[in-house]
Amino acid sequence: MKILFASSEIVPFAKTGGLADVSGVLPKALAQLGADMTAIMPKYRTVDDREFSLEYTDKNINIPISNRIEEAKIYKGYINSKFQIPNSKFQNREIPIYFIDKKEYYDRPYLYGTPQGDYPDNAERFIYFARAIIETCKTIGLKPDVIHCNDWQTGMVPVYLKTLYKDDPFFKDTATLFTIHNLGYQGLFWHFDMHLTNLGWDIFNPDGIEFYGKINILKGGLVYSDAITAVSKTYSQEIQTKEYGHGLDGVLRKRKADLYGVINGIDYEEWNPATDKYIAAKYLKDNLSGKWECKRDLLNIFRLKPSKEVPVLSIISRLTDQKGFDLIAEIMDELMKLEIQFILLGTGEEKYYRLFEDIGKRYPAKAGIKIGFDNALAHKIEAGADMFLMPSRYEPCGLNQLYSLKYGTIPIVRATGGLNDTIENYDTIKKRGNGFKFTDYSSEALLSAIKTAVDFYRDHPRWNRLMTNAMSEDFSWNRSAKEYVELYKKAKAKKG
Repeated sequence: MKILFASSEIVPFAKTGGLADVSGVLPKALAQLGADMTAIMPKYRTVDDREFSLEYTDKNINIPISNRIEEAKIYKGYINSKFQIPNSKFQNREIPIYFIDKKEYYDRPYLYGTPQGDYPDNAERFIYFARAIIETCKTIGLKPDVIHCNDWQTGMVPVYLKTLYKDDPFFKDTATLFTIHNLGYQGLFWHFDMHLTNLGWDIFNPDGIEFYGKINILKGGLVYSDAITAVSKTYSQEIQTKEYGHGLDGVLRKRKADLYGVINGIDYEEWNPATDKYIAAKYLKDNLSGKWECKRDLLNIFRLKPSKEVPVLSIISRLTDQKGFDLIAEIMDELMKLEIQFILLGTGEEKYYRLFEDIGKRYPAKAGIKIGFDNALAHKIEAGADMFLMPSRYEPCGLNQLYSLKYGTIPIVRATGGLNDTIENYDTIKKRGNGFKFTDYSSEALLSAIKTAVDFYRDHPRWNRLMTNAMSEDFSWNRSAKEYVELYKKAKAKKG
């Protein structure tokens, strides 16, 4: 099958979060299963022609937006990786990726907005992108069997294919699959932006893209796509409830027959302590000595004193309430009374910048704080920490807990979404499990789970067994990619 993978961010070209990581590796896994993959994304400022060996295709597209036509150039590059599925007949396939070059929309310092807030023209930017995806197919002669859309930024693609392009013979065999990476981000805009879509007001209703008087682009993807996936099985069930549905639980319940949960995988070529180029020492589950070297290296970076007896509790995250930072804020002083060291790397809401900068100043011998994002440091934290904290209010899938498992850095998580699907409480009798979970969304439950893990750490033989369990887990993309191939077939059948 010919699959067009459409995403607003793809590693290594542009990234704000896990969407980019998934979009960078899933097409490679699918290609190695035999799918004929192509990808497409906007050409942001970060997408450098020389760095990524891009070429202008000499083809332009003219996209109607409101009452005018806006031209964009099409660039082409390739997604390259050492990523391999064992015994694949299709190894080392190059995946073409097309870039929509519209400087007025995408040549900006950030992808979606500044630290002060979203760009005010995001509706225009991504309505344009959706239409550009469709017109690029026609311009380059690509007739996809399935367009795989990801999150709200591509939500208008299924809408357009079922409305403006429904009688276009070019797309008569093209189905759509829409993946929800985070239902909390929906692309909500005021109704006065409808003119940008060049669609009639007949779709602005509760059965279409209207949502409490606003345009909801993600809802468009849910209503008009042929199949829908969420990035874990638990999350696919949670979002059909009022608690997690962000107002769209009714829409999702209505489409539950077409809604599937597929857990994300990770790229073990990128995240593997046996081969990681960023860490101080390589190590394996059968020889963990290198992890101590990584711990010393990490603590030296933050000028903290290394000790085998004191566990390092770490966080790499967006600093938002969704990630559980309201709970963390409530227990920080209690946490600092424990015999631990604390490392944090992240960006997000300004109130948390101030909180953790204050923690760093008040507890300089126990806390290392880095506001920002640093890929090399993220690898060093995964390798050098003993525990990884993810107390999310909700978590569609989560990737860092999967990275942490591979590095023998034990996750402490709330039992929600993909965290619940991938982390199992350690059972001291059966010696099974890979981490620590708590259920109630409360600071008390969080602190209790951390104290349990810290007490457990002091029993070195049990802790080593737990690390070995964690590092034995396999969350490669092989299994998940096979599930997507089957779902592409279901989307095609639904379209047919």
